[in-house]
Amino acid sequence: MNILAKARKLESQLARTVDRAAEQWSRSGPRGPLEVLHRILDAVDERIEPAGRGAHVFPFNMIEATIVADSPDARARFSGVLDRSPTLQERISNKLRDAGCDVHGLQVTVAYVAQADQAWTNPECHVDFSRGAVQEPPPAEPTIVREIMLTVINGSAEQPAYALTLNRINLGRCMEVRDSRNRLLRTNHVAFSDGAGPINETVSRAHAHIDGDGNREYRLFDDRSAHGTSIVRNGRTIGVPAGARGVRVQCSDEIVLGEAKLRVNIT
Repeated sequence: MNILAKARKLESQLARTVDRAAEQWSRSGPRGPLEVLHRILDAVDERIEPAGRGAHVFPFNMIEATIVADSPDARARFSGVLDRSPTLQERISNKLRDAGCDVHGLQVTVAYVAQADQAWTNPECHVDFSRGAVQEPPPAEPTIVREIMLTVINGSAEQPAYALTLNRINLGRCMEVRDSRNRLLRTNHVAFSDGAGPINETVSRAHAHIDGDGNREYRLFDDRSAHGTSIVRNGRTIGVPAGARGVRVQCSDEIVLGEAKLRVNIT
């Protein structure tokens, strides 16, 4: 007998010892939730079958435990024990894993009845075992990642256009913004070139940023720039004041940073 089998046997012996003690303590009444829990685990243990060379299999993936509980108060007492971590499902799964059994697709359900069926061998509970098709979880819906294209139409940047799917896009002058001690404060994903003329000089180093989840919408925020941020949409200028909750960016908008401009395309 290997160590795992010995451990399982010892566990069952301990559970039976607890059950006998509980039975002696309360012979005149039904077993409590903890004793019924051990009865269910014992029933599972009895259905684990040897598969040769120390291996074991559990030929079922559906377990239904039916418990006698004739009142809402009794059902609440059982639920308080069976649903508490580790839950009945977790306890059974752990027992099967310890025996080397596959628990993929295991389903454990609990039902309550007012009285026991005459065919039950135990007056407090009954456990049914069956095997059905494993219900795989439905495939997750594919995430639609929206790409925002920012094309430079006034001023000069490190690139003529930027195609991005980031949740936050920093806009400013220079790719890296550092403090007086040369510590990196920010990286600009759209970086206007430093020292490239008067238009670029109107773009602050940390000028603005775009927030988006890549799926629903993008919003433009001003990061307390020196020359302001706005959006031109259908010939109308929409200001983006610093500290505001931002302005939603739409396809064909023009983002204005000082005197520099970016055209927006969202796909």
